[in-house]
Amino acid sequence: MALIKSFEELDCWKVSRELRLDLSNLIKPFPKEEKFELVSQIRRASRSVTNNIAEGFGRYHYKEFIRFCRMSRGSLTELADHLIIAHDEDYITTDQLSCHRDKIAKAVVLINGFIKYLEKRNKDTGSSKK
Repeated sequence: MALIKSFEELDCWKVSRELRLDLSNLIKPFPKEEKFELVSQIRRASRSVTNNIAEGFGRYHYKEFIRFCRMSRGSLTELADHLIIAHDEDYITTDQLSCHRDKIAKAVVLINGFIKYLEKRNKDTGSSKK
């Protein structure tokens, strides 16, 4: 793997960014009473995914980066639950839920693959430094 100079080059960050942008558009028509509830939670969780990948990249240690990737993965799971709630409240359609759950699943697969890569690199180098 070529030397990565920025978190913006990571596929897991790119896909998560696309998901965040998609969700930002999805939540715009939600009812006003959800602005500080479900809308805020979706916005914060979707931002947390990319934020944690970026922060982990800046830590320069494999173990710390792995920990932040796991937090990103947790935020993706949280997003899935928020979208189920949105569906249960009839804010989104079954098709919208399915589409976004597929996008979440893709992001999880990429983050899991990246975690495995980082774990291997950590083991191979025998140290926690990148």
